Amino acid sequence: MQTWTVAATLLFVGTIGFAQTAQTAPAVRKPCEDLKAEITKKFEAKGVTSYTLDIVDKGKEGEGKIVGSCDGGTKSIVYTHGPAASETKPAEEKKPQ
Repeated sequence: MQTWTVAATLLFVGTIGFAQTAQTAPAVRKPCEDLKAEITKKFEAKGVTSYTLDIVDKGKEGEGKIVGSCDGGTKSIVYTHGPAASETKPAEEKKPQ
């Protein structure tokens, strides 16, 4: 009887260990430019206009919403609402009167 209990316990513990290993597979290291292109497609499909997506180092996101993580979690993609950098017009210089 004791042998069966030990065998069942070992079988059960082995199954749990296998299931945990399957769930904790290593993260895929996705390049930032690829992820940024995917996010841009999603925004355009939803009709979002006037925004910027910036790739920054993790922890230096500043203002804006983090919409993705790339390069193995070392960088973030930050969404900022407003005109894109290429769409902004430089402020008119004041002319002396």
